[in-house]
Amino acid sequence: MKCAVIDIGSNSMRLTVYDAKGDSFKILFKEKIMTALAGYVESERLSREGMEAACGALAEFKERLQVLEISDIYIFATASLRNIMNTEEALEEIRRATGFSVEVVTGQEEALYGFAGALCDVSVTDGIFVDIGGASTEISVFCEGEVKSAESFPIGSLKLYKECVRNIVPGRGSLQRIDEKIRSELRDKVFRCDVTENQIVCIGGTSRAVLKLAQKVFSLPNSQNFIRADQLEKLCDILFQADKKACDLILKSVPERIHTLIPGMMILRYITEKFCASQIIVSRYSVREGYLCQKIQPEI
Repeated sequence: MKCAVIDIGSNSMRLTVYDAKGDSFKILFKEKIMTALAGYVESERLSREGMEAACGALAEFKERLQVLEISDIYIFATASLRNIMNTEEALEEIRRATGFSVEVVTGQEEALYGFAGALCDVSVTDGIFVDIGGASTEISVFCEGEVKSAESFPIGSLKLYKECVRNIVPGRGSLQRIDEKIRSELRDKVFRCDVTENQIVCIGGTSRAVLKLAQKVFSLPNSQNFIRADQLEKLCDILFQADKKACDLILKSVPERIHTLIPGMMILRYITEKFCASQIIVSRYSVREGYLCQKIQPEI
């Protein structure tokens, strides 16, 4: 069965086309549009301009899928539409403009789908699962391959940028404001953490960008899917200077994340320190693959 999954995120909208058979799948096509929907939220409401951006991206994906002759299309939204007050208005506008119905997944569902997607790529049994998105961050503790606790927090790379940064990249004052936001949200959270492996498994654009930077800075092989905690700290030391060297490094490696990478890295560093993790493993797969495995394939 060929099907498409569209993930309406707070920073980007992603389309992936799969050939799914039984409990296995193959990625046939994927595309990303940077919609930055979190940047269109004012007073906890998605603006008309933000709705138009979402509809425009979905219309582009619809054209691609018509060319590919894919009719089985599944669309879900995460914090982009979950954490706003006018969710139903946005969903109705999307239905009117594109004909698409969108499922809004809960924070816990997003965490569980993300964990399931990561396990399609990474063989680990114990650790901490992290998904740093544009407007939310999901953290799960897993032991013996099962999730023991899963929570979603309303902090993300784009949301922090919008609320705390005045220029393109964070200066000293912005870094302090970001740090205070992260600590106020996560400091007092208690996680059930009796895992034997102090490692973090990550999905999402921030973690992939961090791995890409680490491969460049530390000459790591492209096949390596993890970085050590000390390497993350060294990357932070370089980028948090917010000077020309730091900006050039981002622009040469992940230019589309020039404004959101540092806020996302600050979330990742805080979580790494909180759980005393020694390494960060980055999965190729994400929430879409978990949604496919958990929601779609059982019904095929």
